[in-house]
Amino acid sequence: MTLTDPLSILQDHYGYDAFRGAQAEIIDHVIGGGDAFVLMPTGSGKSLCYQIPAMCRPGVAIIVSPLIALMQDQIAALAQMNVKAAAINSSMSNAEIAATRQQVRAGALDMLYVSPERLLMPEFLGFLDQCKLGLFAIDEAHCVSQWGHDFRPDYAGLSLLAERFPEVPRIALTATADAPTRKDIVERLGLTQGRTFVSGFDRPNIHYKITLRQSPQQQVWKFIQDKHPTDSGIIYCLSRAKVEEMAAWLREKGVDARPYHAGLPPEMRAENQRHFLQGENVIIVATIAFGMGIDKPDVRFVVHMNIPKNIEAYYQETGRAGRDGLPSNAYMVYGMADAAMQRQWIDGSDAPVEQKRIQHQKLGALLGLCETATCRRQVLLNYFDDSCEPCGNCDTCDQAPETFDASIAAQKAISCAYRTGQRFGVSYLIEVLLGTDNDRIEKFGHAQISTYGIGKEFSKAEWQNIFRQLVASNLLTPDAENYGGLQITAKGRAFLKEKPVLSMRRAVKPAASKRSGRGPARPASVLTAPGDQALYEALRSARGDLARSQNVPAYVIVHDKTLVELALHKPTSRTKMLEIGGIGEAKLERYGKPFLEAIVQHCEALHDQTD
Repeated sequence: MTLTDPLSILQDHYGYDAFRGAQAEIIDHVIGGGDAFVLMPTGSGKSLCYQIPAMCRPGVAIIVSPLIALMQDQIAALAQMNVKAAAINSSMSNAEIAATRQQVRAGALDMLYVSPERLLMPEFLGFLDQCKLGLFAIDEAHCVSQWGHDFRPDYAGLSLLAERFPEVPRIALTATADAPTRKDIVERLGLTQGRTFVSGFDRPNIHYKITLRQSPQQQVWKFIQDKHPTDSGIIYCLSRAKVEEMAAWLREKGVDARPYHAGLPPEMRAENQRHFLQGENVIIVATIAFGMGIDKPDVRFVVHMNIPKNIEAYYQETGRAGRDGLPSNAYMVYGMADAAMQRQWIDGSDAPVEQKRIQHQKLGALLGLCETATCRRQVLLNYFDDSCEPCGNCDTCDQAPETFDASIAAQKAISCAYRTGQRFGVSYLIEVLLGTDNDRIEKFGHAQISTYGIGKEFSKAEWQNIFRQLVASNLLTPDAENYGGLQITAKGRAFLKEKPVLSMRRAVKPAASKRSGRGPARPASVLTAPGDQALYEALRSARGDLARSQNVPAYVIVHDKTLVELALHKPTSRTKMLEIGGIGEAKLERYGKPFLEAIVQHCEALHDQTD
């Protein structure tokens, strides 16, 4: 029997009038004791699907979460709404852990956050045997699957929950899982008798742009200046050295940029993450060691300075931008050397042969996304068995790439790789195709082969473009054991035999463009009426004061999206303020007065100006 009505909780605690999408159906199913697997895009309200059932069902809900920072972040946000939640983790003293356990035994908590490692300790499982349990929620559930992009062995052990606590409902949640991974999660967690809810993958507020690497630091700097001069963002680099180099370079330009990677001292990592989470104009430069569970809603951009491992990783990492639903950007610069390095890592890993094959396929799909001439969102969603019309919110929709029939060019390039023994890289193959006269070509005798000089209709840059797309299409592949020499794949051999029509993006010279000022991804970009931007900044300042006084991130007070609504609608009474999304009774009581004062002062100032 439920203790409270879910819709009342949504309205009173969270400040929203109605559930979105499948939220209500999922919540009712779990409250009724059903198991569930839930896939929702980042920022679409997955956490409500277990937090509200946790408040409705008798007993404590055990929330499995991968990172201490994420636990603390969610507990702080729940505390703002007067919800009883706590964690048990390695950062706590024995006395603190004992006190929290006593709260659980006394029924004083709605939610208890723990890591999978903690949950699976025999002693902790014994403790849970003595407690009244409301439900188990497994966040970041893609970590359960060995075919997921971030498999963690400790997550796989969660399969015992179905056996040890068969009467306690379990809900597994993720934003990132292709069809095989979803099937694996459901089977491993014993959710086959439960319900599966897949709400789609589209993040329509994110603008996607992928461009060829030329001068990566300058490209990223121009992007930040043009689009996000005063915003928080994440920049991903492939190596620790590049992380520190980029962060230092940005600091020299006056940007508040902090590095984050596994090689930094733990206290520095923790401080840089805390500074990023609590700051409002901070850029974190990181390896993929950073990001899982980062629940900062006002990240306005995510940059990749190299390609990630696969589309799942790209989707999850870009999904850290715009969690509040406001316009945000995902920007990637890439080169073919990235693909060679990723393939080398795959081949050099200890993974089974079958898993390596799947990883190569996933990398190939990502390269296809990079080189597509069609809508990037369509390619991205199609990978997850989802679909959309051309989105109008990616670079290929903004300006459709020019294409050309590359059938003959591809045959020449692949044949050249074959005639030279499939052991040379792109630069050398281009020299052969262009008929270059140098000592190296003379040494290997390649001036006498049939492909020497047959590619003079294209420039060096155009051939680089062709070879990059041949690799992306898996017609050629870099040989990790032969210093990146291009080898012909089975697909490439079939292409030479069948000679189908092949369309490619035409190489485009980078055009020097003037700085365009703030781009469309500014949080307050929807504020077009005179004075609205000034009110937004005043509300933002008031929120900052409140956050500093409580030592919590600003977004824990209210999200940017709530500030935008306040600036647009200008409520001047407590009743009217409750109509604003994100403000419930608890937050109205805590913060209504300073926000109302800022709005009233703004309206009075405008009135005085018009008199």
